[in-house]
Amino acid sequence: MNAIGTPGIIPGPAPRPVGRPVQIPPSSSQSFRSVLEAQRTATAQPLKFSAHAMQRLQSRNIQLSNDDIARMNVMADKAAEKGAKQSLFMLRDVAMVVSIKNRTVITAVDQDSMKENVFTNIDSAAVIG
Repeated sequence: MNAIGTPGIIPGPAPRPVGRPVQIPPSSSQSFRSVLEAQRTATAQPLKFSAHAMQRLQSRNIQLSNDDIARMNVMADKAAEKGAKQSLFMLRDVAMVVSIKNRTVITAVDQDSMKENVFTNIDSAAVIG
């Protein structure tokens, strides 16, 4: 018996695997953060519109152009970079609550409906030119 009391087993360091050394690529001019942000932007999904938001857009006769939606996508990316979760997007005379995490427009309000309206459960706001 050995010192531990188990016959035939001798304690010692674990064997190390034998293989090729790890190759570390040469450092580049890009920082980890810039690579991460580029990857996040490249994989970002386009904004979706919830059924509720679609109803609001139709009932209030709010028209969004492809350019409007493209600018909203860019703003959603910027909001995500800043850590926003629920944002109020102001686009001309339309206010939209957007889930940045889910990349979904939750609701839309036109200027007439905005009067004396309070927006809750948002952590950021963005004015889109």
